[in-house]
Amino acid sequence: MIINAEEKVCVIERRHFVEDPIRFFTGQVLAASENALRIIGYAWIADIMKGVTRKPDVMERIIYPNERTNINIIPKDVIIEELKIILIPGKGLCVTDGKNYNLDISEFGVSK
Repeated sequence: MIINAEEKVCVIERRHFVEDPIRFFTGQVLAASENALRIIGYAWIADIMKGVTRKPDVMERIIYPNERTNINIIPKDVIIEELKIILIPGKGLCVTDGKNYNLDISEFGVSK
């Protein structure tokens, strides 16, 4: 695995069907093996009606990267708790800390 412990990531799970919710997970890698990542952070759900919502509780997840998983590296200086996923009108979804970090994830966005 080319992801190391201590790296920060935004994991995007691709949908099987258009009506499936879009799921994101932002956090810090605790451990990485050849086929799994143990990450602590926050789960997000994107819904056409409700927008993007972050679950309030910190959780640990084991993620098995595969063809349905997109993993983006977040810079070390970004504070995970400050991240938001916002909808930019006319563009799409963006993961941002509201300061210097912006990750365009519009290809995974909620479309109307």
